[in-house]
Amino acid sequence: MRLFTCIAAAALAFPGAAHASSMVIGSGLARLCYEAADAENATPQTLDTCNRALGEEPLAFEDQVATYVNRGILRAHMSDFAGALGDYDRAIRMDPREPEAYLNKATLVLKEQHDWRGARDLFDAAIAKQTRHPEFAYYGRAVANELAGDYAGAMADYQKASALAPNWDQPKKELTRFTVRKRG
Repeated sequence: MRLFTCIAAAALAFPGAAHASSMVIGSGLARLCYEAADAENATPQTLDTCNRALGEEPLAFEDQVATYVNRGILRAHMSDFAGALGDYDRAIRMDPREPEAYLNKATLVLKEQHDWRGARDLFDAAIAKQTRHPEFAYYGRAVANELAGDYAGAMADYQKASALAPNWDQPKKELTRFTVRKRG
């Protein structure tokens, strides 16, 4: 039980920055939605900005996909997890190559649904599709691997996250729990 508590604590230690916003080119409501998601400024007003961007603005396809991801981030910060998952799923259906949708969905699936199998697959997809924040994807996958009992995989992913973001202390902190022993 103690191991699960430590691992669960690691899962909850995901920084808010683990939410990877999707860049919107240009100006207008979609850009304001992106800026709110990037700054983690989740308020009813910023959520309304995203809703209006999707409902009122003619958006380029890429900006529309990005706005769903960004609205999902705001919804997640406002504890509307079903709405956030819906937005990430919509973005993935629209553009299955959108890595930030996979990364954000993975984080939410791990933190809120405690589904390490599903989260691990989503983190794998975010990495394969070249997320702008691979450090968060490797960190999340490390937590999922640890929950799965794959300690070697978890350690390797914490090391990768640490190497990608040397100024981020959380992966280093998690690595202090590991000990490597020689067999034989």
